[in-house]
Amino acid sequence: MLQVKQLAFDFSVVHAPTLDNFVAGRNGELVARLRSLASVKPDERLLYLWGPPGSGRTHLLRAAVSLLDPGSTRVAYIACSRETLLSDRLLDRDALAIDDVERLDEAGQVSFFNLYNAFRDGGKTLLASGTAAPMQLPLRADVITRLAWGFVYEVHCLSDVEKAHALAEHAAARGFALQADVIQYLLTHGRRDMPTLLAMLDALDRYSLAAKRAVTMPLLRELLSTITD
Repeated sequence: MLQVKQLAFDFSVVHAPTLDNFVAGRNGELVARLRSLASVKPDERLLYLWGPPGSGRTHLLRAAVSLLDPGSTRVAYIACSRETLLSDRLLDRDALAIDDVERLDEAGQVSFFNLYNAFRDGGKTLLASGTAAPMQLPLRADVITRLAWGFVYEVHCLSDVEKAHALAEHAAARGFALQADVIQYLLTHGRRDMPTLLAMLDALDRYSLAAKRAVTMPLLRELLSTITD
């Protein structure tokens, strides 16, 4: 019983976001751009990413910050809220990733505007994200203009076909084949974002090894029953 409880607990564990564990799909150009941030010209270090919740924006921002932090670069990731004020102390950072900019209130937008100008003038790296393209954001006109100054990328959600392919590849990398009915069930029940799907698959693999049984639909239902009981 203890082992089953531990497996259920592990199901909630999501691996730290990296560019390597991001399933790119139609976002290959964006991922390549993020990989090259440390070596591009200063005027190419301003990026705005947009897409709906679950598209992977936060994963990419956190992954980029991690990639830019070899120990010598001072970086930070900030998730915005209505109360977020971007302190002048952030001017000491070499790279910033600012998530969900549409949540900033008037004062927060002013602080973002000033910070963006300083990072642009200083040739530093600033990544921002939101739920829509710059012109569709409910923000001040001057902030919208700044967001559109650099590279703007839409983060495309994976299609079900792309998710199914990614799940099958992930299973193969762990040494087992994933049946079509298991993939279909994972895609039609519960959360559909890739971190959760991959965490579920990892838990299923561990459960399969502990039970010494193949990964099948009955085994998946058995694991889910231990999690929900």
